[in-house]
Amino acid sequence: MAISPQIVDADAHVIETERTWDYLELSERKYRPKLFSTTEDATRQYWVIDDKIAGFRFPTLNERELHDFAQRAGRNFETPQAARELDDVALRLKHMDDLGIDLQVLHNTFWIERITTRAEAEVALCRSWNRWLAEISKKSQGRLFYSCVIPAMNIDAAVEEVKFAQQNGAAAVCMRPLEGQRHLSDPYFYPIYQTAELDLAIAVHIANGNPENADLYRMAPAGRFAQFRVPTVTACFDVIMSELHERFPKLRWGFIEASAQWVPWVQREAAIRYRVANRKFPTNVFEEYNIFVTCQTNDDVPYIVQHCGENRLVIGTDYGHTDPSSAVTALQEFQRIEGIESSIKEKILSHNAKALYGL
Repeated sequence: MAISPQIVDADAHVIETERTWDYLELSERKYRPKLFSTTEDATRQYWVIDDKIAGFRFPTLNERELHDFAQRAGRNFETPQAARELDDVALRLKHMDDLGIDLQVLHNTFWIERITTRAEAEVALCRSWNRWLAEISKKSQGRLFYSCVIPAMNIDAAVEEVKFAQQNGAAAVCMRPLEGQRHLSDPYFYPIYQTAELDLAIAVHIANGNPENADLYRMAPAGRFAQFRVPTVTACFDVIMSELHERFPKLRWGFIEASAQWVPWVQREAAIRYRVANRKFPTNVFEEYNIFVTCQTNDDVPYIVQHCGENRLVIGTDYGHTDPSSAVTALQEFQRIEGIESSIKEKILSHNAKALYGL
């Protein structure tokens, strides 16, 4: 009897709670984020660090409110609170079973923007988060992996966090498309890439670590699309145009939660610029440069595959979130889509994600 491939949710999330910071050392507790709410809207909570609102937290909705919100949005993103906050790992695993998901790779919620200007605070909070996730992973019977967070302002401490993550259930290193005034091809990050190259992917999840850039669109009509999705696409283009592949040929890259409809555009634009610079452009740059991209159920997958091949698309549910990319049933919906070959579906749902994350 043929064994069914494991279904991998390449973009799931955990929602940080006050328990996330229980792993701070005694000397680090002064950096502990505090959670506040307002009397005007009890569902809205805010993380505060150094007396400033920092980090990100989705509205805290009870089961009825979440159901009503999902009905209005026309998408299913209903998840039990104890599962999305991972207070109850067994409940999360049971919900994964109900959704037909075998493995999940967990990404943070908190670090979508820069959380502090103090390097020592960033080191402490990253260390606590990674140890929280390591404990969760150990309880998951080999089903929950994570993308570790790194204190980018202290490169030596960042490397130490990558080394810890390698031994404690991580599948990737989380990098924001912009980190302060630096882009991903900045040589400053080379020690991270060198350390991760052996067994961890670089997961570039939608985010923005440049406060000025993020603020530019905060109140604009383009909003979060311009703040977080567009920089992720630009970061992929930056990686392709750089010399990172020559320096780190085994490093795997994942560009997460920005859909994949932009892949043909980036591929074409990069090819033009390689030709102008008299550089040889790979037949399939995504394949050769180990670049993977999460697709969505409303992407034109057959068209995208023409430009990146069958082996570089993955898919996720955005489990735990309630934004335009969120649909806990996305993997089930994808399996029912017509017009995509079953062999390609199997790769996107299983084999490609395993290759990206080294599972």
